[in-house]
Amino acid sequence: MTKGIMIFETPRLYARLLKLDDLEAMHEMQSDEEVMRYTSQRAAMTREETLTELTDLIIRYDQPGNDFWVWAVARREDIAFVGTCALIVNEAGEQEIGYRCLRKFWGNGYGMEMILGLNAYAFDELGLESLAAYVFSDNTASVRILEKAGYQLEKEFFNEEEQCMDKIYRIHRRT
Repeated sequence: MTKGIMIFETPRLYARLLKLDDLEAMHEMQSDEEVMRYTSQRAAMTREETLTELTDLIIRYDQPGNDFWVWAVARREDIAFVGTCALIVNEAGEQEIGYRCLRKFWGNGYGMEMILGLNAYAFDELGLESLAAYVFSDNTASVRILEKAGYQLEKEFFNEEEQCMDKIYRIHRRT
């Protein structure tokens, strides 16, 4: 799936392969309870948990048949780590996106820019037909971003595993 370290670019950001040097910034993001509030973990991670996850994600890059891609997103102007974005095949066999930003970068439009870049990469480079996004119903910031990016609400349901209300959004490639 990846050709080199750069995955995609947007006007202000670029996505690239994660590396162990990202540990401190990634831990800053994943140890923040507000950032992690609407994730499946729902809790801040320890440095050791972040290192374990980071190492696992990096190892996956070289695994044949990998369908769980998580990339670092950095600012073009100063290469600062902004967050992560993901393209995975979920349990339902759907191509699902995800994204996460350091709290200090919230409110700058980076979430929207990540999604638009990820959409373009998935549709134009990979030739995918549709993308799904699962979001906690009360994560109003992500709901707003998905809707502004053209995702359509498909269903709202009670997620037994997570014990919360979830929404499924979907976008299809425009032909």
